[in-house]
Order: sequence, then C-alpha cells, then structure tokens
Amino acid sequence: MKPLPGNPQPSLRGQAVKLLARREHSRRELAKKLSTLGTLEEINAVLDQLEQAGLQSDARVAAAYVRGNAARYGAVKLKHALRNLGIEGDLIEASLAQEGIDDELQRARELWQRKFCGKSGDPVDKRDLARQARYMQSHGFSPEIICKLIAAPDDE
Repeated sequence: MKPLPGNPQPSLRGQAVKLLARREHSRRELAKKLSTLGTLEEINAVLDQLEQAGLQSDARVAAAYVRGNAARYGAVKLKHALRNLGIEGDLIEASLAQEGIDDELQRARELWQRKFCGKSGDPVDKRDLARQARYMQSHGFSPEIICKLIAAPDDE
C-alpha cells in the first residue's frame, strides 16, 4: 500500500492495524503484506505486540474461515486453505472441532441437495453421477463420504 503523495510513510504498526480493521489476517498474511515496509525483525516485533494486545489471532482467523466456508466445502479443502493461510495444524483441528465440522456426511448431503436436487434431480446415468462426484470432490469431500452420499443420497 503506497502512501498518498505528500503524506509521510505510514508506520508499520499503523499499517498492520489498518489491515486488521478491514478483516482478520493470519500472522503469515500480515508479515507478507508488511514485508515492503520494514525489516523482518521489525515486522515480527510489531506482530508480537499485536498478538499480545489481542488485535491479531490465528485462532480467530481459523474460526472465522471455517464458520464462513463450512457450508460449501469439505474438511479436506478447509484444512488445505487454512494451511495456505499459515495456520498451524493444532489450530486447524481445534477450529474444525469447535465449529462442529464432525458430521461431514450431513454437510455433503446438504451441499449435494442444494446443488443438484433442485435442478436436475438424481443422476440419470454414469456420466452425470461422475460429474456430481467430481464436483463434490473438488469441494473437499473425501471419496469415502462421496461414495456414502451417492449410495444413499436421501438417507438420514
């Protein structure tokens, strides 16, 4: 983020707070966005201060991401996206457990019904079935869950 012409360079902490005011950022995201404004030591010091003050939290980032995306994606895709944000494995597992992401089959069934049951109904042939399975897999549902879903789509 470039300063406006005639304005002094924004402080590293001020820029970090401005970014956090827009949305939650992981520590890795903030470090990357602030990398042009200071040295690695300065950035880490500012990030440590923000974390101690409670302004930045990887746990909040993980929980917010899971809460916002759990209805559309499976656990595999959620975990992968959180790892890409720089969230550690134990925080990923804790956020998935906290948000009740344990019933993967039920979430897959809800997504499948929203996507396919209202439009084209049950798969009419193997090609349609394969297309639906690829869609579900691309959204992070495991092959085991997809097989259970396709075997009994309306089973509660």
